[in-house]
Amino acid sequence: MLPNSKMEDNLPVNVREYQELAKKALPKMHYDYINGGAEDEYTLRENIAAYGRILLRPRVLIDVSKIDMSTTLLGYNMPSPIIVAPTGAHKLANPEGEVATARAAAACNTIMVLSFGSSCKIEEVYRRRDVSATLVRRAESLGFKAIVLTVDTPVLGRREADIRNKMVAPRMANLEGLMSFDDDIDSKGGSKLERFAHETLDPSLSWKDVEWLKSITSLPILLKGIVTAEDARKAVEVGAAGVIVSNHGARQLDYAPPTISALEEVVKAVAGAVPVLVDGGVRRGTDVFKALALGATAVMVGRPVFYGLAARGEAGARHVIEMLNRELELAMALCGCRSVAEVTRRHVLTEGDRIRALL
Repeated sequence: MLPNSKMEDNLPVNVREYQELAKKALPKMHYDYINGGAEDEYTLRENIAAYGRILLRPRVLIDVSKIDMSTTLLGYNMPSPIIVAPTGAHKLANPEGEVATARAAAACNTIMVLSFGSSCKIEEVYRRRDVSATLVRRAESLGFKAIVLTVDTPVLGRREADIRNKMVAPRMANLEGLMSFDDDIDSKGGSKLERFAHETLDPSLSWKDVEWLKSITSLPILLKGIVTAEDARKAVEVGAAGVIVSNHGARQLDYAPPTISALEEVVKAVAGAVPVLVDGGVRRGTDVFKALALGATAVMVGRPVFYGLAARGEAGARHVIEMLNRELELAMALCGCRSVAEVTRRHVLTEGDRIRALL
């Protein structure tokens, strides 16, 4: 890695450049874990490519000398609709791990949703409900304001790069003293990550578990992993405070729809009853703008922050967040939007729009 002074003179100018630096900085096993997807990685590629098929419809001759990117989520004010997504194992990218990412987010006044593997904000209901309940109480005692329940991991997706690399499951500090695991690599091959998931994830997870989670906490619960109208409506019915359109970074079910393509379906299904967030494939501020135009209240960013963290530590993570915010601000100005509220469906042209125009 270049000395800090040289890095400051030659900072990356976009997320893709940070990705290249991260690839050079990390061991192959760790980079593949961070960057990889399930099976053929079709959905992984489409998460990004689908944004490229959405065009912007700029409006001109509007006074954009002042741009306000602030918004609200669950009653809380945010200076920007960009949120750091829940991603575990930040220490694979940098020894300071989630602490460095949290400092970077705080420096940008940005919300960070944290994984139970590191801090207690994201809740995967484990086989042992007593462990889940303990972690929820810990989150409440630490002052967290919401629980995000990941609903698309009853079992682990087939991540072939991790199998090939015999990926070691990252240690989860918050589970120490609550659960114990065998450190020996499975003699049948595969990865330690697979066995860790088999021992902890619960394939019986159902809508009843959302009710159970509501019964043990007064915190609002958002469901992460919704990509269909049917599940979005069910989420509202069971009392979710919000839904997050997510395919788990394309790491679970390959050939699931790219999240930006599923967003509008979910937004229409909830019909304003709860906020809708989206993650997956965001690499530009224009991607954030497109998601807002299609109805997202906020946009979660995962891998780009990892790239920055791997390349330059806390400074890199902070720079990635700053870059995306600046790109969003520029996109808003050039599209004639002075506030997030002014970003509307009329500012984008999707593939579906183009097809319907031909009929």
